Amino acid sequence: MPEDIVGLLVSACLGALVGLIRQWSEQQERAAGGEEEFAGLRTFVLLAVLGYAAAVVGAPWRGAVFAIVLLLVGLFLAVSQFRGGEAGHVGHTTFAASMLTFLLGGLVHAGHLRLAVAIAAGTMVVLGSKQVTHAWTRRFTPADVRSALQFVAVTGVILPVFPDRGYGPLAAFNPHSIWMMVVLISGLGFVGYILMRLLGARAGIAVTGLVGGVASSTATTLAFSRRSREEPGMASSYALAVVLACAVMLGRVFVLLFAVSRDVAMRCLPALVLMAVPALIFILWVWLARRGRGAVEPPNLANPLGLWTAIQFALLYAGVTFLVKAAAHFHTEGGLMLVSFISGLTDMDAIALSVGNQVAAGDVLLGPGSRAVVLGAVANTLVKGAIAIALGGGEYRRRISGVLGATAAAGLAGMWALV
Repeated sequence: MPEDIVGLLVSACLGALVGLIRQWSEQQERAAGGEEEFAGLRTFVLLAVLGYAAAVVGAPWRGAVFAIVLLLVGLFLAVSQFRGGEAGHVGHTTFAASMLTFLLGGLVHAGHLRLAVAIAAGTMVVLGSKQVTHAWTRRFTPADVRSALQFVAVTGVILPVFPDRGYGPLAAFNPHSIWMMVVLISGLGFVGYILMRLLGARAGIAVTGLVGGVASSTATTLAFSRRSREEPGMASSYALAVVLACAVMLGRVFVLLFAVSRDVAMRCLPALVLMAVPALIFILWVWLARRGRGAVEPPNLANPLGLWTAIQFALLYAGVTFLVKAAAHFHTEGGLMLVSFISGLTDMDAIALSVGNQVAAGDVLLGPGSRAVVLGAVANTLVKGAIAIALGGGEYRRRISGVLGATAAAGLAGMWALV
């Protein structure tokens, strides 16, 4: 088959895929009482074919014909966007999708087939997710949006202005580095926060536990420990959610370490995996016994993009970093372990990031630094176990204390193996 015919067929197929999703989305909108819009399957097929044909014709003139046709298509769509009428109008999303579909033909002719397929796939996802994204955004409160805007605005001012050098004793306080860690932690926490908000009023136990671990395993433990007293019949479900969150916390620690020091992350990985084994056994046992069925109310979480929350973490991180550098400066591994244990009792993220950064900078040796991170994870596990015992109901307490106790013991074993 001639190469041009193959290119034409590929362009038409990509246009048809985009047009199919666009027409489906339009039909869904009309079914919900929305206004009919311009363009469907046939229009997008023709736009892609037109783009390919314009690229072929314009090749001898170095793309001049393609540029002219692109301009004409853009002008037509722009006029249609503001014209309205019974036949519908071109919305902003349809305008962008139409222009991209036209360009698909040009990309296919230029030999950028992978890029054309990637753009077509992305456009289909955007067009088909309109109803879902609208439903999601309705769940956000004005306070959520305000916190996000404040955080982004302040970060956009702080990061360029803050100097990237150490100040104070031992040059331990680097304003730029401190706020970068705030951005990293707040961003990761915000992902979990958004997912938790999108779960709605009730969500599956497994999903709630997984997302709770991304957002805050401590907050998840606190919330479900209290509920286990109020609803004893849900003890097994609540225990499953908490154990899942604690297991995800270990994965979260690995991700944070990998972001700042790959060496520390890989050195700690065996110990973190070992710590996750008791949780995985418990999860498998409960899942097979109950098939993971049931739903739970997601815990209430504070927005991690709140400025006060960010400032609190910045102060904690700065303090932990100073203590870690001081312990390394005076060559006291015992001091480093003490700092790690105390920090792990309050916030695992701060000690993980601080030690990872100090190892990457050469201020802390890899072996002691890795052991300190694992000890922090052990301390954090013990705190959550104490919360469950103090606030939880009978069966819930027994399950959680057994799993988290085994997790802490595995962490200690893994820590001493890191010689």
